[in-house]
Amino acid sequence: MNTTGPAPDPATVLTGARVMPVLTVPSRTMAAPLAEALVAGGARCAEVTFRTPDAEQVLEAMAAHGGLTVGAGTVLTPEQAERAVAAGARFVVSPGFDEQVVARCGELRVPVIPGVATATELMRALRAGLHTVKLFPAEPLGGLPTLRALAAPFPGTRFIPTGGIRAAHLTAYLAEPSVLAVGGTWLATPGHLERGDYEEIRRLTAEAVTRSTS
Repeated sequence: MNTTGPAPDPATVLTGARVMPVLTVPSRTMAAPLAEALVAGGARCAEVTFRTPDAEQVLEAMAAHGGLTVGAGTVLTPEQAERAVAAGARFVVSPGFDEQVVARCGELRVPVIPGVATATELMRALRAGLHTVKLFPAEPLGGLPTLRALAAPFPGTRFIPTGGIRAAHLTAYLAEPSVLAVGGTWLATPGHLERGDYEEIRRLTAEAVTRSTS
């Protein structure tokens, strides 16, 4: 049971960043040049998904860079949350709402952003004291109309839509008052990483950051 209250507000660690690169990195050797490319493009935060064997080492290396606030994504269990924080994660992201993951993050005093796809899941998150959630998978769920429909009855809730979002969608999502930030995989795809195309990652990141501040 969580005896320490809700986890801290994610906004306290995202430091105003409105674009969050969502990264699935197959090898820790890619971590340092990837961090350099993201920082050069103006990114201030990034989510490293726990989907690869090297995820913890990647997260640790990127967190050590110092130029990024790095969090862990695709966290499914309390044990993964513990490992992520030990590796340097400043926040935790889950694809769904799991009470045990949320409780453990509260105990660890690390911000947690649970995924929601329905009003029922959102109500559970709010009941747990969480007012920032991840709408996932945003585009397959219906995109902006779904986000607006969920936001309307829950004023004060902030969303980080992720899943299927491309560069062309960014401006429209960020124009929504309920959107805190947008998570995107297009900034550093598996193809970019396999080719070692860090210059393209830098370019795409700079383009997204410019759009988010204009």
